[in-house]
Amino acid sequence: MEQYELTLSDREFERIKTRVYRAAGISLSDAKRTLVISRLYKLVRRLGLPSFDAYVDHLEQDGSAGDAQDFVNALTTNLTRFYREEHHFEHLRQHVGALLESRPRRGTAGRGRLRIWSAGCSTGQEPYTIAMSLLAAFPDLKRWDFRILATDIDTNVIARAALGVYPEAEVAGLSAERAGPFERLGNATVRVPLAARERVAFLPLNLLDAWPMKGPFDAIFCRNVTIYFDKPTQAALFDRFATLLAPGGFLYIGHSENMAAGASGYRLVGKTIYQPAPPQRTRHAA
Repeated sequence: MEQYELTLSDREFERIKTRVYRAAGISLSDAKRTLVISRLYKLVRRLGLPSFDAYVDHLEQDGSAGDAQDFVNALTTNLTRFYREEHHFEHLRQHVGALLESRPRRGTAGRGRLRIWSAGCSTGQEPYTIAMSLLAAFPDLKRWDFRILATDIDTNVIARAALGVYPEAEVAGLSAERAGPFERLGNATVRVPLAARERVAFLPLNLLDAWPMKGPFDAIFCRNVTIYFDKPTQAALFDRFATLLAPGGFLYIGHSENMAAGASGYRLVGKTIYQPAPPQRTRHAA
């Protein structure tokens, strides 16, 4: 186990927990104490500070915006892979197939419009999987106004995701059909095919802040993100998602998450797949 020269007192841990909750909605349990030390130690030493207390003082008093972002980046967990939770992509293909048949073409040059949001996209495997999966299933989408918004609070992973370049090992477990379109770059790296990269726009975004996009989105993916939030923050976020979903749209959440569907205005339609419940009609007395 790696040894650190600094210890983390109860007071310092509470200050860090409070700050990351206010900044990013992340709720750290006491079990995350070792993680906090390992993630923040290099930042404290890089700034030449003697303690975690001095580090929080620095952030609160004279730290730069970059220092504040580094703090959030360090405490954000990023774990993802291509085609993770396959049942979500199968359901999305069915949903988009129905839209292709029913949605009238409109917009630029009479093209149909399709919008999907990957919220908490990490290093980009999720939005790229969405793009590749749908383009492979529906060649007609190439003529649609089809865009995917991919956001994450961690600016480091957003920068990496926008490149679309990954270790070759990331596609080693995929079928030949799915791995085939990736470009082999040498040096044991691959790149997401251009057709998929062109459909995805990456944007750094704190989900607790104001959202610049207006929607509506036909689908929103927010998988394994809200597990780091407390219940009130989760409920507020799900409510905000509902306002941006198009009629008939779906919210996909992670396998480790669940939603009190009735309490949050959603109905469960599949494994960790939700849809805003239709408004209840008011019955009037005769």
